[in-house]
Amino acid sequence: MEFKKVKRNFRMVGLKGSGPFIDFGTDVPKLAQKFLNQLDELEIRSITEIALFEPKKDENHLEGSYVVGVIVQESLTDVPIGMVYTETEQHYVTTRGSMKDLGNLHNYLLKWSEDQGHKRNLESYIIETYHPLDNGEEEVEIYLPIHT
Repeated sequence: MEFKKVKRNFRMVGLKGSGPFIDFGTDVPKLAQKFLNQLDELEIRSITEIALFEPKKDENHLEGSYVVGVIVQESLTDVPIGMVYTETEQHYVTTRGSMKDLGNLHNYLLKWSEDQGHKRNLESYIIETYHPLDNGEEEVEIYLPIHT
Protein backbone atom coordinates (compact mmCIF):
# COMPACT_ATOMS: atom_id res chain seq x y z
CA MET A 1 0.00 0.00 0.00
CA GLU A 2 1.44 3.35 -1.04
CA PHE A 3 0.78 6.60 0.82
CA LYS A 4 1.77 10.08 -0.31
CA LYS A 5 1.16 13.77 0.20
CA VAL A 6 -0.17 15.73 -2.80
CA LYS A 7 -1.67 19.08 -3.71
CA ARG A 8 -4.66 18.55 -5.98
CA ASN A 9 -7.45 20.51 -7.58
CA PHE A 10 -10.77 18.73 -8.08
CA ARG A 11 -13.60 20.02 -10.27
CA MET A 12 -16.84 18.12 -10.20
CA VAL A 13 -20.51 18.31 -10.99
CA GLY A 14 -23.03 16.28 -9.05
CA LEU A 15 -25.80 16.13 -6.49
CA LYS A 16 -25.54 17.29 -2.89
CA GLY A 17 -27.03 15.43 0.04
CA SER A 18 -26.90 15.42 3.81
CA GLY A 19 -27.94 13.29 6.73
CA PRO A 20 -26.68 11.25 9.66
CA PHE A 21 -23.10 10.01 9.29
CA ILE A 22 -24.32 6.56 10.33
CA ASP A 23 -26.46 6.40 7.15
CA PHE A 24 -23.75 7.51 4.68
CA GLY A 25 -23.07 3.86 3.74
CA THR A 26 -26.55 3.55 2.20
CA ASP A 27 -27.54 7.16 1.45
CA VAL A 28 -24.42 8.09 -0.56
CA PRO A 29 -24.68 5.14 -3.00
CA LYS A 30 -28.41 5.86 -3.49
CA LEU A 31 -27.70 9.48 -4.38
CA ALA A 32 -24.82 8.39 -6.64
CA GLN A 33 -27.17 6.07 -8.53
CA LYS A 34 -29.71 8.88 -8.88
CA PHE A 35 -26.96 11.09 -10.29
CA LEU A 36 -25.76 8.41 -12.74
CA ASN A 37 -29.33 8.10 -14.02
CA GLN A 38 -29.18 11.85 -14.86
CA LEU A 39 -25.69 11.73 -16.36
CA ASP A 40 -27.00 12.15 -19.91
CA GLU A 41 -27.96 15.74 -18.98
CA LEU A 42 -24.24 16.59 -18.95
CA GLU A 43 -21.94 16.93 -21.93
CA ILE A 44 -18.77 15.42 -20.53
CA ARG A 45 -16.17 13.02 -21.85
CA SER A 46 -14.61 11.52 -18.74
CA ILE A 47 -16.68 9.51 -16.32
CA THR A 48 -14.50 9.32 -13.22
CA GLU A 49 -16.91 9.13 -10.32
CA ILE A 50 -16.14 11.19 -7.23
CA ALA A 51 -17.64 11.77 -3.79
CA LEU A 52 -16.91 14.53 -1.29
CA PHE A 53 -17.67 13.96 2.38
CA GLU A 54 -17.84 16.39 5.26
CA PRO A 55 -15.47 15.03 7.92
CA LYS A 56 -16.88 13.98 11.26
CA LYS A 57 -15.29 16.44 13.68
CA ASP A 58 -16.05 14.60 16.94
CA GLU A 59 -18.49 12.10 18.50
CA ASN A 60 -21.14 14.82 18.95
CA HIS A 61 -21.09 15.70 15.24
CA LEU A 62 -23.91 13.42 14.07
CA GLU A 63 -24.92 14.80 10.65
CA GLY A 64 -22.92 15.85 7.63
CA SER A 65 -23.11 16.70 3.97
CA TYR A 66 -21.74 15.01 0.86
CA VAL A 67 -21.60 15.54 -2.88
CA VAL A 68 -21.58 12.72 -5.45
CA GLY A 69 -20.86 13.11 -9.14
CA VAL A 70 -18.16 13.03 -11.79
CA ILE A 71 -14.91 14.88 -12.33
CA VAL A 72 -14.94 17.54 -15.05
CA GLN A 73 -11.88 18.99 -16.76
CA GLU A 74 -12.94 22.65 -16.85
CA SER A 75 -14.83 25.04 -14.60
CA LEU A 76 -18.56 25.03 -15.29
CA THR A 77 -20.89 27.99 -15.05
CA ASP A 78 -23.98 26.26 -16.40
CA VAL A 79 -25.10 23.01 -14.75
CA PRO A 80 -28.45 21.22 -14.99
CA ILE A 81 -31.14 22.22 -12.50
CA GLY A 82 -30.69 20.44 -9.19
CA MET A 83 -26.99 19.76 -9.74
CA VAL A 84 -24.05 21.60 -8.20
CA TYR A 85 -20.59 22.45 -9.46
CA THR A 86 -17.85 22.19 -6.84
CA GLU A 87 -14.16 23.01 -7.08
CA THR A 88 -11.63 22.47 -4.34
CA GLU A 89 -7.85 22.77 -4.20
CA GLN A 90 -6.15 21.40 -1.16
CA HIS A 91 -3.19 19.48 0.23
CA TYR A 92 -4.05 15.83 0.88
CA VAL A 93 -2.60 12.54 1.98
CA THR A 94 -3.74 9.81 -0.36
CA THR A 95 -3.80 6.09 -1.02
CA ARG A 96 -5.54 3.74 -3.44
CA GLY A 97 -6.88 0.21 -3.08
CA SER A 98 -9.83 -2.13 -3.41
CA MET A 99 -13.32 -0.91 -2.55
CA LYS A 100 -13.63 -4.07 -0.46
CA ASP A 101 -10.98 -2.62 1.87
CA LEU A 102 -12.45 0.90 2.09
CA GLY A 103 -12.61 1.06 5.89
CA ASN A 104 -9.10 -0.31 6.34
CA LEU A 105 -7.74 2.04 3.67
CA HIS A 106 -9.13 5.03 5.59
CA ASN A 107 -7.69 3.74 8.87
CA TYR A 108 -4.23 2.98 7.41
CA LEU A 109 -4.10 6.37 5.67
CA LEU A 110 -5.12 8.18 8.84
CA LYS A 111 -2.47 6.36 10.88
CA TRP A 112 0.24 7.00 8.27
CA SER A 113 -0.73 10.68 8.12
CA GLU A 114 -0.48 11.02 11.90
CA ASP A 115 2.86 9.14 11.92
CA GLN A 116 4.17 11.66 9.35
CA GLY A 117 3.10 14.58 11.59
CA HIS A 118 0.30 15.84 9.32
CA LYS A 119 -2.66 17.59 10.91
CA ARG A 120 -6.08 16.87 9.38
CA ASN A 121 -8.05 19.77 7.97
CA LEU A 122 -11.55 19.15 9.30
CA GLU A 123 -12.96 22.14 7.39
CA SER A 124 -12.40 20.56 3.95
CA TYR A 125 -14.10 17.60 2.31
CA ILE A 126 -12.66 14.10 2.34
CA ILE A 127 -12.58 12.98 -1.30
CA GLU A 128 -12.92 9.56 -2.84
CA THR A 129 -12.55 8.81 -6.56
CA TYR A 130 -13.74 5.50 -8.01
CA HIS A 131 -11.98 3.50 -10.72
CA PRO A 132 -13.53 0.38 -12.32
CA LEU A 133 -11.18 -2.48 -13.11
CA ASP A 134 -11.37 -4.89 -16.05
CA ASN A 135 -12.36 -7.78 -13.76
CA GLY A 136 -15.56 -6.01 -12.61
CA GLU A 137 -14.02 -4.92 -9.31
CA GLU A 138 -13.51 -1.30 -8.35
CA GLU A 139 -10.67 0.65 -6.76
CA VAL A 140 -11.04 3.74 -4.62
CA GLU A 141 -8.55 6.55 -4.21
CA ILE A 142 -8.90 8.38 -0.90
CA TYR A 143 -7.79 11.98 -0.29
CA LEU A 144 -7.74 13.19 3.33
CA PRO A 145 -7.31 16.98 3.56
CA ILE A 146 -4.42 18.19 5.68
CA HIS A 147 -3.00 21.50 6.89
CA THR A 148 0.35 22.51 5.42
